Amino acid sequence: MTAVLPDARVSNEGPGARARVQQFGTFLSNMVMPNIGAFIAWGLITSIFIKVGWLNLAAGMTLPTDGWVANIGGWGSHMVDGKEVAYTGIVGPMITYLLPLLIGYTGGRNVYREHATRGGVVGAIATMGVIAGTSIPMFMGAMIMGPLGGWSIKKIDALWAGKIRPGFEMLVDNFAAGIWGLILAVFAFFALSPVVSAISDAAGKAVEFLVNSGLLPFTSILIEPAKVLFLNNAINHGVLTPLGLAQAKEVGKSVLFLLEANPGPGLGLLLAYMFFGKGMAKASASGAAIIHFIGGIHEIYFPYVLMKPIMILATIAGGMTGVFLNVLLGVGLRSPAAPGSIIAVYASVAPESIIGVTISVLGSAAVAFVVGAALLKLSKDTDDEGDLDKATADMEALKGKKSSVASVLTGAGAGVATLTGPVKTIVFACDAGMGSSAMGASILRKKVHDAGFKDVKVVNQAIANLTDSYEIIVTHKDLAKRAAPLVPSAKLFTVDNFMGSPVYDDVVETVKAANSGPKAEAPAAVSAAGAAVAAAPVAMGAASIPKRKKTVDPNILPREAIKLGQVAVSKDDAIRQAGGLLVALGAADPSYTDGMFARELQVSTFMGNGVAIPHGTNESRGAIKKTQLGFLQFPNGVDWNGKTCYVAIPIASNSDEHVSILSSLASVLADKAKAERLRTTTSVDEVLDLLAPED
Repeated sequence: MTAVLPDARVSNEGPGARARVQQFGTFLSNMVMPNIGAFIAWGLITSIFIKVGWLNLAAGMTLPTDGWVANIGGWGSHMVDGKEVAYTGIVGPMITYLLPLLIGYTGGRNVYREHATRGGVVGAIATMGVIAGTSIPMFMGAMIMGPLGGWSIKKIDALWAGKIRPGFEMLVDNFAAGIWGLILAVFAFFALSPVVSAISDAAGKAVEFLVNSGLLPFTSILIEPAKVLFLNNAINHGVLTPLGLAQAKEVGKSVLFLLEANPGPGLGLLLAYMFFGKGMAKASASGAAIIHFIGGIHEIYFPYVLMKPIMILATIAGGMTGVFLNVLLGVGLRSPAAPGSIIAVYASVAPESIIGVTISVLGSAAVAFVVGAALLKLSKDTDDEGDLDKATADMEALKGKKSSVASVLTGAGAGVATLTGPVKTIVFACDAGMGSSAMGASILRKKVHDAGFKDVKVVNQAIANLTDSYEIIVTHKDLAKRAAPLVPSAKLFTVDNFMGSPVYDDVVETVKAANSGPKAEAPAAVSAAGAAVAAAPVAMGAASIPKRKKTVDPNILPREAIKLGQVAVSKDDAIRQAGGLLVALGAADPSYTDGMFARELQVSTFMGNGVAIPHGTNESRGAIKKTQLGFLQFPNGVDWNGKTCYVAIPIASNSDEHVSILSSLASVLADKAKAERLRTTTSVDEVLDLLAPED
């Protein structure tokens, strides 16, 4: 059973409330998850070195208060100049300063992706203001000030984009970031800190009320359905994690870290399907249980709930049981457990809570199993493979993107197919389909045609516009996960070098193998004399008739778009100049430059032999006014992710008008002598001649 998901690109309706909460949760998660390693480090340091940590417990709570363990844990003191001075330790400074600053930096970086480091730095400066303005761990404040810092400096940079005189860019950029960071830090210190502190206090009291009233287990009625609807990130990272960290700082652990991360309920549900399910649901449940419980990928059990919605009662019952046991036994974790794997749970558990957490996980799994088994036994439905396929598709629709574990449930591959017939069309796909893929397709097209397969079409396409109508797809290795699901019938090849990849030869060999059937041998029926007559003009033409060159279309690459002898201090500076050139030529709005930076974050546009072709993402095409190429020569070179770039050819295009020039560029780059001429010439005419397409 195939499910057709709605295409968000062509929808006329805005996202609904659920989608907005999902987006907000993802936004919060993207600030926390990259820094989970730091949270784990803090949790381990806390578990080992605090007064009730592993080392002091192992020593029978007899370690000296002026020893190295107490020093690291921050619970002892030592004498300095005759005065007793308390140890600061590592635990307190990490949760007070390091972790919020990392979140603030990441938030600023995520918002200002075109200049990620710059956005992160301003976000961190702004976050420091809210940290210093309060005495509690300021994670909520970091999640506000970090993104605000990145967003606001992005808007400020846009005010004078392309207007700064050459040589003054670094001066303006640094002082703008410093001055604006100062303003945000002062604002956060005086204005935001009291507000966030009040909100945090109120939320803490609400949680305390739930605990004291015995109502905390009932949060599972909200949390378990929210997980299946992919709304849990907003709850977990927006509320539970900040409150849990504040609680862990005060008492050394928090039960809040286990409300959403407990793998027990999902395990119990999958065990119920293993023993009492039917069809594909039963067959796949064992593998899903391992991925869920050990790998911590909870979304793998969501389709089993979506397939039979009443099964949510099993996870709710299991979740409530787990929370009840955690509260009853007074257990908790030192830090967040992410992903929600049993390994991550034990890595974060407080020493005195190991037995209690184990009982909680097993108890929640047992209750979910019993309830799930009863529901399955009472059900009269037939859970066949089609139901699970549809439920998996529904899960991906709720998530808003392809699930990394969907193939475990449906038995599908990753979009890689085996050829069952001749190759007619090869597609070279990249994000925007205007630069890298155009050049890669040109090189591959020449190789395929030179091998004698001139009837095989080699085209380039944006990933967003792919359809399942090709026999072979070639794309960059970093884009394969996006492209492969859109062309499940195509054989997939990935490259890491657009210009000289040996994968192109593998593609040619694949075409030879697929197209060497009876049809390919049909010309053998032609008489030898006829073949000789047919071949003679070709041979003569190849030997005696030189290929003629056209002139470069001045509407695509005008003389004024060719800038020789330029200087750039960095890759970012070169991209900024490239975008500024397209804007000055009237080819794009200033926002297109942001798209060029965003594209560079996805996959480098450096093509080899000293040439880069910076261009925007598919989403930035709306900023393009007309098809235009530019040419920027940097004789002294620019560091481009460890490679030296001498020529940058910015591209703005919503059509294929520029492809012939890029095909010529691909030929030039294949010839080292011509490539050298391109980066050392002082003549605009020579550039136009080298890039002129052949007949």
